[in-house]
Amino acid sequence: MPIRSANSPRRLAATIVALLLVAAFAVACGSDPTPTPDPTDTPAPPPTLAPTPTSAPSPVVAPNGGSTAKDGDLVSVHYHGTLDDGSVFDSSRERDPLQFVVGSGQVIDGFDNAVRGLAVGESVTVRMEPSEAYGEPSPDLIIELPIAQAPEGLAVGATLVAENGMQARVVAVGDTTFTIDANHRLAGQALTFEIELVAIESRAQ
Repeated sequence: MPIRSANSPRRLAATIVALLLVAAFAVACGSDPTPTPDPTDTPAPPPTLAPTPTSAPSPVVAPNGGSTAKDGDLVSVHYHGTLDDGSVFDSSRERDPLQFVVGSGQVIDGFDNAVRGLAVGESVTVRMEPSEAYGEPSPDLIIELPIAQAPEGLAVGATLVAENGMQARVVAVGDTTFTIDANHRLAGQALTFEIELVAIESRAQ
C-alpha cells in the first residue's frame, strides 16, 4: 500500500532510538505485516487511513465528471502496483478502495501527485522513481545489536514491530549479535501504479 513509510529519513533518529528498545517490540515471524506487500508478501486487509463517519457522505461528482481531486479532499481510489519486472506488489482490486486525504502526507509523494487533479472516474498510470516512493535504502537503517536484547524466538525473516508502527526485518542472527534492517521493503524500487479515482467523499473547505 502506498502509505508513507514510518522509516523516512526525517524520522531516522526516532527510528533508531525505537529500534534500540527491542524489548518493547513484538515479533511477527514471516512476512512484514504491513498491507503493502512486495512479491513475497501475504496480503492483509487495508488500514483505515482517515476517519470514516458512521454515515458516509455521498461522493462528490460534478456534472460531466468535472469534479477533480485537490489538496484537503478525502478521496477513494483503486490502484494496482507493479515493479519494473512486471511483478505485482500490491493491488486494491479485490478489496475496498483506499481512502486518504490528498496532500496530507498519508501516502507517498508520487501517489499523492498522481491523484491530485484527477476527475472522478478518471484513471492514470504513473511510474515513480524511488525519490517519489520509499527512497533509496539507507545503510544507517541496518543496525547490529547484542543478542541479549533479542526477543525470545527471534529468527532471520522475522519482523520487529514497535508500538508506534515502526518496523524492521531481522536479516542475520549470530551467537553474540543480530542485525535488523529498518529500510522499507520497497526502498530503491521504481513503482508503477494504475490509479482510478473512485469518489471524492468530502471536499476541502
